[in-house]
Amino acid sequence: MKKLTTLLAATALVSVMASAAWSKTLVYCSEGSPEGFDPALYTAGTTFDAASRTVYNRLVEFKHGSTELEPGLAESWDVSADGKEYTFKLRSGVKFQSTDYFTPSRDFNADDVIFSFERQYKEDNAWNKYVAGASWEYFAGMGFPDLIEKIEKVDDLTVKFVLKRPEAPFLANLGMDFASILSKEYADKLQADGKMELMNQQPLGTGPFTFVAYQTDAAIRYKANADYWGGKQPVDDLVFAITTDAAVRAQKLKAGECHIMPYPNAADVPDLKADPNLTVLEQEGLNVAYLAYNTLVAPFDKVEVRKALNMAVNKQAIVDAVFQGSATVAKNPIPPTMWSYNDAVEDDKYDPEAAKTMLEEAGVSGLKMKVWAMPVARPYMLNARRAAELIQADLAKIGVEVEIVSYEWAEYLKLSSDKARDGAVILGWTGDNGDPDNFLDTLLGCDAVGGNNRAQWCNEEFDTLMTKAKETADVAERTKLYEEAQVIFKREAPWNTLDHSLVVVPMSKKVSGFVQDPLGIHRFDGVDIAE
Repeated sequence: MKKLTTLLAATALVSVMASAAWSKTLVYCSEGSPEGFDPALYTAGTTFDAASRTVYNRLVEFKHGSTELEPGLAESWDVSADGKEYTFKLRSGVKFQSTDYFTPSRDFNADDVIFSFERQYKEDNAWNKYVAGASWEYFAGMGFPDLIEKIEKVDDLTVKFVLKRPEAPFLANLGMDFASILSKEYADKLQADGKMELMNQQPLGTGPFTFVAYQTDAAIRYKANADYWGGKQPVDDLVFAITTDAAVRAQKLKAGECHIMPYPNAADVPDLKADPNLTVLEQEGLNVAYLAYNTLVAPFDKVEVRKALNMAVNKQAIVDAVFQGSATVAKNPIPPTMWSYNDAVEDDKYDPEAAKTMLEEAGVSGLKMKVWAMPVARPYMLNARRAAELIQADLAKIGVEVEIVSYEWAEYLKLSSDKARDGAVILGWTGDNGDPDNFLDTLLGCDAVGGNNRAQWCNEEFDTLMTKAKETADVAERTKLYEEAQVIFKREAPWNTLDHSLVVVPMSKKVSGFVQDPLGIHRFDGVDIAE
């Protein structure tokens, strides 16, 4: 089976490169397969790169290489004095993509906006459960069902969001992937044909690239959207050559088989920098990697046990082995480059003897546990298996037996959200919008339990601070609240915070216009390649 998969991937890549003979083709060696093509259903950056940032747009967008907002499908907006009403004036003349599977008969309008959001929280909406097990993790985890009072169509090109309370990060949240705008007309056609599942397999939006085909676990093909409201892209075709092994991605880049790659092995970076045909971009990541305990399952429901395990792990050794100098040890759940970072917080000290004593005092002995290791490289954790092995060795020194487990990436993300999950999970986060709320509340709030809150940790004191911070627009006040929240987090230890990494993107010197993004996404609009 492995040989067959390799052959299929190689055949796909040969086909990809052959197309360059008759069109300008940009090839991106992506690190994994998308979970699907409806971005609101998922949380993985791999999926967002392949779907929301190619095929779709949002009402507001983040400027390239920035967390600053700019108009997207909404050309302007007004916010009421009480902060509860957001009225968006939509861009006129925006075309949805025409494909082999659907030809739109009208331009983008307010109906598309309302459909894209209401399906995520109205249980009587036919699209709310169109994918089995759909949980709309982002929408629910960020408290949107309890935030939105209603969404009104003022006219075809005006839509109003009415909120139940002020929400400081609301506008920035609308620039995130889950807020991508879909075609209601396409959805109605799929529903009438009894083929609703195709929304997640054959996407159609207003974005810079039109989806062409997906060869599972091998390649995704797109073509430039000739009718794109922002203008046709410099390249004719875009291809994601799915290459899960970082070393193989580096080989392909050096051989000219792809033009951009993410997440190289730390050991390969010096060689990539030395290649005269390559450029290597580097940037401090807006990210964190963590080991999340399941605080609903004994003995991890005891803070003393979580603290003891944290003290037993040599995080600097993990950073040294996995990143070879391109990361720093984390002590807080938000990165030091983010406003409101509380540098006064003291990390759990590495002290195996004290950890062993603390476990004994907690009445825990002969502990056996699972540590979940991601099957793919992410910017915040390049090699989760190696990290898990180091954690396994450290915990063995205090008498804790660790079994390392892993799953296919989509399954890993799904199963790790289960409130009954067995074991601690290695995972991480790259900020979506530059706001601390996107880390603290999205990953640790009570609304996110059973979703992005992999620790299944609901702390009333912490959650109250999150609510207060979202209800005020005063940055100084929000900073104080978030700083206090980080103290509570450290005291309760739902995670072992592992690292914040430097993000490295090697690419061919033939590439121009690619900008490294602080939000960890890979955007190809505006990117060109010399022929």
